[in-house]
Amino acid sequence: MSLKMPGHETNAGVVLVVDDDLASLSMLCDALNAEGYSVLVARDAAEALQRFEMTLPDAVLLDAIMPDMNGFDLCRHIKQEPAWAHVPVIFMTGLSETEQIVHAFSCGGVDYVVKPVKIPEVLARLAAHMRNANAARLARQAVDIAGMGIVLLDRQQRISWCSPRADHFLKHAFAQIGEDDDPVKWLRDERSQDAVRTLPGGRAIQARRIGQAEFGETMFLLRELDAQPHRPAARLPDTPLTPRETEVLSWLAKGKTNRDIADILGMSPRTVNKHLEHIFEKLGVETRAAAAALASRMHYSD
Repeated sequence: MSLKMPGHETNAGVVLVVDDDLASLSMLCDALNAEGYSVLVARDAAEALQRFEMTLPDAVLLDAIMPDMNGFDLCRHIKQEPAWAHVPVIFMTGLSETEQIVHAFSCGGVDYVVKPVKIPEVLARLAAHMRNANAARLARQAVDIAGMGIVLLDRQQRISWCSPRADHFLKHAFAQIGEDDDPVKWLRDERSQDAVRTLPGGRAIQARRIGQAEFGETMFLLRELDAQPHRPAARLPDTPLTPRETEVLSWLAKGKTNRDIADILGMSPRTVNKHLEHIFEKLGVETRAAAAALASRMHYSD
């Protein structure tokens, strides 16, 4: 069931409210509708899972104490589903002991509001967590949309972060990791600007060191080499694109305008245009169409 006020635009996102208390449910739905959210409701865990099967919410407001499956177990179940795991879950409950709050976070919750809830506080927390979740989702899409991936090594030369695509590449390339054969050693290899690792089935991945990130971390760009004999693999530009240029080019290859790219990446259209100037120079092209065509051959539009 979706609730909204007549004539009110619902652009703020979809929120699933799970609570067996009708009074609490009604109060939250009214407040969320007034803020422009589309609201899904569920009285128990079973109904909540049905809502997830029908449509993926942008956030969940979840009561901890419910009949049958409680909120903690429901949250754990949501986080175990890869397609649902990114959805932020905010607990709302009368339980206020430290042990219970810690348990909520250990189950995958991002926040904890003690009942009786204060509506302005709930709305502020909800908006903040939805913004953070959306930014994280766009970041993952931006670095992986080109068929490439990003890996960061920290100061101690440990992998501190992998994008989903990079994690996939490394797991396939290093399925059998030995003391002298591991991803970090391969990435640190100074003998080649572009280290190559063969994958099962004859394909390969290439790792390019693209510079320093924050906190002294080293960033690497991973891409799968094209093994199709009838289609030569596009070469990475001699001067590597920066991570931000890679993001801009990936969205350009998907047909986005400068305004679209600016909105997606949180920058001004003028800044997007400057990035495109640098991209065109590095790729040796003069038009958006040429850059998009080359990006497609380089798998920037996957």
